[in-house]
Amino acid sequence: MGERLKDKIAIVTGAGSVGPGWGNGKATAVLFAREGAKVFAVDIRLAAAEETKGLIEKEGGKCKVHQANVAKSDEVGAMVKRCIEVYGRIDILHNNVGIVEVGGPVDASEESWDRVVAVNLKSQFLTCKYVLPYMEKQGGGAIINISSIAGIRYLGIPYISYSATKAAILQLTQSVALEYAEKNIRANAILPGLMNTPMIIEPLKQAYAGGDVEKMIKIRSEQCPMKRMGDAWDVAYAALFLASDEAKYITGAQLVVDGGITCKID
Repeated sequence: MGERLKDKIAIVTGAGSVGPGWGNGKATAVLFAREGAKVFAVDIRLAAAEETKGLIEKEGGKCKVHQANVAKSDEVGAMVKRCIEVYGRIDILHNNVGIVEVGGPVDASEESWDRVVAVNLKSQFLTCKYVLPYMEKQGGGAIINISSIAGIRYLGIPYISYSATKAAILQLTQSVALEYAEKNIRANAILPGLMNTPMIIEPLKQAYAGGDVEKMIKIRSEQCPMKRMGDAWDVAYAALFLASDEAKYITGAQLVVDGGITCKID
């Protein structure tokens, strides 16, 4: 076990995986625990959080789980209260919850827009709203928000609600970072590129390859300068750095983890 997060308390939302394999939140929760953090793993599906807890405890780490829909204020408030009851403080808030629904400005439904905005953006506002008073009272903390390169680039797939929310997360993060900088609370965003995680399979397979998952993976990999997509561990290690004291003078940053794709001009 490492010590980069020794004795720190970390809330990880979206700590379960939506399908087989490693999602960003699952990998981050496990990596935080490997580096000495006590993890408070939150997911809307309790079974998914329990799976992550099992992986952490199998390696000798510490983890408690909590079921919550982080797009609902009362559930976020209860989540934060429970973490304080269990661990007494919150050093790290890792906002990983997110969904993608395909649709452009005309064909996306209003219901789809509202759903994506609530899950991707409102959830991060709410978790910050409830966690920040505790971080301020204890004298510091670190917030890591998962955005996307879709917030700064059009990637060829019409998912306007996803792109809009991921762009908004960047300014939410910077606003928190500057308002709380003097209070020793840091806030940073990670912008993953094209990642091979369970979350992409169902929402995107029709948009890329008519339902052919292997073809979709090939197409997305070819778009990357490295000719391969990233994976959940690439995001997790970026989050670990930003959560650790190694990043003690970094706040308001936008850390791109994309294998160089945003440097391209096609």
